[in-house]
Amino acid sequence: MSITSIIAGTGSYLPDNIMTNADLEKIVDTTDEWITQRSGIKQRHIAADDQTTGDMAIKAARKAMEAASLNPDDIDGVIVATTTPDRTFPAVAVKVQGDLGIPPGLAFDVQAVCSGFVYALSVADNFIKAGQAKRILVIGAEKMSSIVDWTDRTTCVLFADGAGAVIVEAKENNDGLEGQGIHSTHLYANGKQRDMLQTSGGVSTTGDKGVIEMQGRDVFKYAVSYMADVVKETLEHNNITADQIDWLVPHQANIRIISGTADKLGMSMDKVVVTVDRHGNTSAASIPLALDEAVRDGRIKRGQLLLIEAMGGGLTWGSALVRY
Repeated sequence: MSITSIIAGTGSYLPDNIMTNADLEKIVDTTDEWITQRSGIKQRHIAADDQTTGDMAIKAARKAMEAASLNPDDIDGVIVATTTPDRTFPAVAVKVQGDLGIPPGLAFDVQAVCSGFVYALSVADNFIKAGQAKRILVIGAEKMSSIVDWTDRTTCVLFADGAGAVIVEAKENNDGLEGQGIHSTHLYANGKQRDMLQTSGGVSTTGDKGVIEMQGRDVFKYAVSYMADVVKETLEHNNITADQIDWLVPHQANIRIISGTADKLGMSMDKVVVTVDRHGNTSAASIPLALDEAVRDGRIKRGQLLLIEAMGGGLTWGSALVRY
């Protein structure tokens, strides 16, 4: 008997406030054309001042549990991927656990910036395959607007807020790659490149949260290269070809990075889930937000093969091959 980790349900949440490119034109020196050409973003959701990352995570989690027909008592643990926690401590995960009434069990945050959800998914998968949990709530949630420099037109036009969640559940699988589940995950980081995408401060340096600083050209260059490498590794590891992938579900940072990855796969953009135009870059929340949208609108169906991939600050990058 082989135990695999399936995605039993998905959920997401986006704040009500929508900020368009036209809105940004009023507060920073930019244009809709400039933003669209460089990123593909037309609008993004911005959380209210009193709305926290944990608040959004809880809303997404509830929807994922409803989709999986599960109650809080059915959940063994919570892992939240986030760069923007409510507090320095405790973790957002324990707030989610406590407010949802999930029984005592593992609960912690993962910090890998935009790659965070892939990292968290991999951790949950390994807990389940090791027999240490049966169902784990995995969430990507961010309030990136809280660390944006609204005078920096190169970064403030990119980042946004939201949350996405999945229930990862143990299931017997004797069908190999044809069976449901997370079939492989591949994680990397190169700490020598950490200053390419970082914040200007932190608890033990400046004593404040800092704001996002990005060397955009370098990040773009390495994103295309690293994504190509990890996608190739994922395909070779599972002994499959790109044409066997039903859907590419990428981190939603930049439409040019997304289309570049699709090109290297020889994949039509019709098989790529794209939300960056409406969601902006929600960091660790972007993949589960995109996944939930495509599941709920019927594009992604049970039994289809998904390639999930991301790159973020660190620099970190990673991928997951999932039979939904």
